[in-house]
Amino acid sequence: MAAAIYPGSFDPVTYGHLDIIGRASLMTERLVVGVLNNSSKNPMFTVEERVEMLKEACSHLPNVEIRSFSGLTVDFAAEEGASVIVRGLRAVTDFEYELQLAQTNRKIAPALDTIFLTTNLEYSYLSSSIVKEIAAYRGDISAFVPGFIADAIHNKLKSEEQI
Repeated sequence: MAAAIYPGSFDPVTYGHLDIIGRASLMTERLVVGVLNNSSKNPMFTVEERVEMLKEACSHLPNVEIRSFSGLTVDFAAEEGASVIVRGLRAVTDFEYELQLAQTNRKIAPALDTIFLTTNLEYSYLSSSIVKEIAAYRGDISAFVPGFIADAIHNKLKSEEQI
């Protein structure tokens, strides 16, 4: 496979995301991690901050590129010359939603395939929302995100408390 994309909001990126990125990078010559700029969500980090965090977290993976995008994932895939979308699955509930997205994307862009990677069991429960909630209550998130991301989350929460 020449090029693939792994789209998501990554707010924040977790070890679960990084597991999928690392494994997907072994399957393709070029993996573009697409950081979605979704105006309907209220993210903790700006799209630029999320891109920078991912660049640092993935700096050891030479065939991984980090880009932001807005709009349709199929359009982003076309812009990047990707023929595959990578998606991670944690549970059956993820599958139902992801299957619907994959079928819709396939209808819009018939040459674009979606591959699903099941998450490592170690991270099967993990989500960005859970990480943010634990951090909001000053819990230890070091098992869920790299140290520099945990620091960024705690710093962001402290700055929000001061407003």
